Amino acid sequence: MPKSSEQHSYLVLENYIGGRFVSCRNYIDSYNPSTGEVYCKVPDSSKEEVDAAVAAAKEAFPDWSAHSPQQRAEVLNKLANLIEANMEEFIQAESKDQGKTVTFARAVDIPRSAHNFRFFASSVLHHTTECSQMDHMGCLNYTIRCPVGVAGLISPWNLPLYLLTWKIAPAIATGNTVVAKPSEMTSVTAWMMCKLMEEAGVPPGVVNIVFGTGPRAGDALVAHPDVPLISFTGSTATAQRITERSAPYCKKLSLELGGKNPAIIFADADLEQCIETTVRSSFSNQGEICLCTSRIYVERSIYSAFLEKFVAAARKWKTGDPSDPSNHNGALISKEHLEKVRSFVSLAKSEGAVIHCGEGVDHLDLPEPNKSGYFMPPTVISGISDCSRVMQEEIFGPVTCICPFDTEDEAVVRGNGVRYGLSATVWSRDVGRVHRLAQRLQAGLVWTNCWLVRDLNLPFGGMKHSG
Repeated sequence: MPKSSEQHSYLVLENYIGGRFVSCRNYIDSYNPSTGEVYCKVPDSSKEEVDAAVAAAKEAFPDWSAHSPQQRAEVLNKLANLIEANMEEFIQAESKDQGKTVTFARAVDIPRSAHNFRFFASSVLHHTTECSQMDHMGCLNYTIRCPVGVAGLISPWNLPLYLLTWKIAPAIATGNTVVAKPSEMTSVTAWMMCKLMEEAGVPPGVVNIVFGTGPRAGDALVAHPDVPLISFTGSTATAQRITERSAPYCKKLSLELGGKNPAIIFADADLEQCIETTVRSSFSNQGEICLCTSRIYVERSIYSAFLEKFVAAARKWKTGDPSDPSNHNGALISKEHLEKVRSFVSLAKSEGAVIHCGEGVDHLDLPEPNKSGYFMPPTVISGISDCSRVMQEEIFGPVTCICPFDTEDEAVVRGNGVRYGLSATVWSRDVGRVHRLAQRLQAGLVWTNCWLVRDLNLPFGGMKHSG
C-alpha cells in the first residue's frame, strides 16, 4: 500500500495473482472523467507480473479442468450472487471510473455482469456433443469439447465489468483458467470483483487479473508461449498488432473490434419508435459502445421530417453530472479521447457539413465540480460525403451523421461502404425488405425495428475489419 502521505487520498489497486493481492513497483494515474482529477493508482504491470499470473493459471488448470461442469457452475452462480449483493457499490464505482451515468451502470453494466456468470453457469450444463453413425462401417464418430488451457483476456474501457465478465464467465465455465487485463483507464470494478473470488469458491490461480497498459502488460500476455488463447475487444489497429505477436505460436484468437454501424430508415418505418430508438442507439453511454449507430441513411421522402424530429430529440438527450438521474450521458473516458471526438466535428465543419446540435452549437451548463470533466453534448451532422473520414472512421463518441438515400440498392451499397461490419439496423414494416437487407448488409448482427436486443445464445462478431 502507498507509503507517502500525499498519496493517501487515492485508491491504490493491486494485481490479483494466484488468489492473492500483489502490489506493483510502478503505478499509472487513473482519472475521474467527470471531474478531470486523478483519483486512483493502477499497477503498471510488466512481463514479470504477467509471467507470475500465467504460471499461477497454468498450475491451477489441471485441477480446475477436472472439476465437473456442475461444480464450476456453482462457483459462477456464487460469483453472480456476490456481485448482486454488492450491486450499489459496483454501480457507483463504474460510473466514477468510466464517466457513464449511474443510471446506465444500474440498468446495464452491473446487472449484465452478474447475468454473464449466470448464463454460462447454466449453458455449460447443457452442452451436448455431436455424434454421427456409420453403421455400414461399424463405426461411431463423436465430438468432445475440451478446455484449451490458459486464456488471455483483454477487455476495453467502455463497458468495463460487463465486457470483462463476458470473457471470464465462458472461459472458466468450460474449464479454462484465465489471466485478464482490463483497460488501465477503468480497472476499479475488476479489482473489486477480485475481492469476491475467494468467497465465491474460485480456487487460487483460476482467475488472475493483471492491471496495466497494452504495450507493456498486454503485449507480454499475447506473446506468452503458455497462453494458447487470446480474447480481445478493442481497436482494429491493436488487433493487428495482437495477430502479429501471437502468430508465431498459432494461438486461437477471438477479436471483437470497431464498428461504423449504419441505420437504414425507410419511409414506411414507425417514425416515433424509430427516432426514440435511434437517438438511444447513437448516443447511449456517450456513444462509447462498439454497436452504436454512427451513420443514419434515411429515405429521401421522409428525410427532412426525420432530420428535424431527430435533432429535436437529440437536444433533449441531456449530458452532465453522471450522478444526476435526469442526465442521459455522462463524461467521455479521457481528455485525449474528447479531443479526438471533437476533431471529427471540426473536420466535418471544414468540409462544409452542417452541425445541427451539440459540439460548438449548444452550450453545456455543468455544475462547478464537473467543469473540468470531459463532456460533450449529442452532436448531429448532415451534408457530409460518404468518403469523408467522418463517415469512414470509428469516432466512438456522441456523434452521428444523417444522409438521404433514394433506392434500396443505394442504401445497401452505402451501408456496406466502410471497412467495418459489426452491426446494422433496418427500419421498415416491409417484412420481405427487412430479410433482404439483413442478408445483403455486411454486418455480423442486423437488428430490425429495434437496437441492442442481445441473446447470449447467439454468436457475436463482425465482418471485415470488425473482427
